[in-house]
Amino acid sequence: MTEDVLTAAGARTGLYIGGEERFTENTLSIADPAKPGVIVGEAAAASTEDVADAVAAAKAAYPAWSALSGTERGRLMAEAIQGIADERDEDAAILSQENGKVRFEAWVDALVFELRWNLALLLADEVDATKTLPVVPGAIPVSTEVAYQSLGVVTLIVPFNWPIAILGAALPHALLAGNTAIVKPPPSAPLATTRVVQRIAEKLPAGVLNVITGPDENMTGLIQNPDVAKVCFTGSVGGGKRMMEMASRSLTRVTLELGGNDAAVFLEDAIIDDTHLDRLYAAIYDTTGQICMNAKRVYVHRSRLDEVIAGLSARLEKVVLGYGLDEGTTMGPLHQPAQKAFVEQIIGEAKEAGADVREFGQLPGGDLAGGNFLRPAIVVDPPLGLRVVTEEQFGPVIPLIPFDTEDEAVRLANDTWAGLGGSVWTADPEAAHRVGSQLVCGYVWINDHGATRLDLRAPFGGLKQSGFGREQGIEGVRAFQDSRSIATIDPEALASMAH
Repeated sequence: MTEDVLTAAGARTGLYIGGEERFTENTLSIADPAKPGVIVGEAAAASTEDVADAVAAAKAAYPAWSALSGTERGRLMAEAIQGIADERDEDAAILSQENGKVRFEAWVDALVFELRWNLALLLADEVDATKTLPVVPGAIPVSTEVAYQSLGVVTLIVPFNWPIAILGAALPHALLAGNTAIVKPPPSAPLATTRVVQRIAEKLPAGVLNVITGPDENMTGLIQNPDVAKVCFTGSVGGGKRMMEMASRSLTRVTLELGGNDAAVFLEDAIIDDTHLDRLYAAIYDTTGQICMNAKRVYVHRSRLDEVIAGLSARLEKVVLGYGLDEGTTMGPLHQPAQKAFVEQIIGEAKEAGADVREFGQLPGGDLAGGNFLRPAIVVDPPLGLRVVTEEQFGPVIPLIPFDTEDEAVRLANDTWAGLGGSVWTADPEAAHRVGSQLVCGYVWINDHGATRLDLRAPFGGLKQSGFGREQGIEGVRAFQDSRSIATIDPEALASMAH
């Protein structure tokens, strides 16, 4: 990498361990997914010794941090988040370049982190809540207080697609609960996330919050070190399985927020106007389709299918594929060449099967030629066994599938390995609740769908192979705590029972 490229990009990040920035001899070169051969910047590549140091620093900081009340920790965290928006424009520009997403999405990515952090702080007074189980007449005369205790050192591993926002669903809750933390940004897009986390860490007591970047092969200690109490991982199903296997060797607790194959169900009376079509389009194609809770399958009552096809087609005809920082770009590249190849394969498979595949937009040329760009597509009424239906596409393509009865729609929506999210589109609140309550998933939208439409106060997580555990809300705090029961027996009452 040339110094000129680094200077132009202005993106170089180190590790942050025990209150000190640390640069490494080895680095990660971060590629621009839109421009072949262009390097956005470089990030420190931690060694196994650096990882061990981060765990030790977090462990050393834990006793004092956990001894504070939830309210006291909340106050310190409120001070630490102050001014986080001052560099948001630069954070967004860097994230756009290393991720590929358009600038506005990158800006929202960082904004959502701050929103989630501040919403978590509203729970500070609930962190230390206790309840007392009174003596039961005729039973052992014991009064028991049930309280919550923090776990210790926790590791948070986030993916490339919305790394800063996703971190906000767990990091503030972990810290508020009384744990110390190590954040591992994605190795292919670590720069903006590292910048944001370090600015907060610098305002907290040394060791409470640490940042490690580097190759996955050096990261085992973030999971299997016996001083790590829990790992919170967001990523693919395959990554989640590997995480569980690694964590099992040290019995490290895990929360897994994994992939999805979300179904959007349009009932016969669905409102299909510009407002709702705009919502559906965003739910499918935001971040070039690379969001775990995007709509991945759209089931439409047969009488309304043509309306949905027309509405999505009209929006796809306006797509401008291009560089994320360029004005006018509405869709950027896929993040990795391998993912582009996979999505190309499943679209090609649908064509070979005789499905009605409709593609839109023009691939960019010039210095973007050869980037990870793919024309967005819809696949109308495909055979249900095609991978475009059964697997998570994680790209800009969606199957539109007709159904005839409500029971059929529910059966098709639930006929999947995944259980992250789903949505019901209808003008009838009773039907919305009836169908929504039958979807086997962790979160259901009504007449809406997608990451930007989450209630950031509510618990979020998946069922089936979409993972387990919950983030956000008081449930997200409790996920980083465990209960402690303190029982007091009345000896005089116990003695009287013996007679």
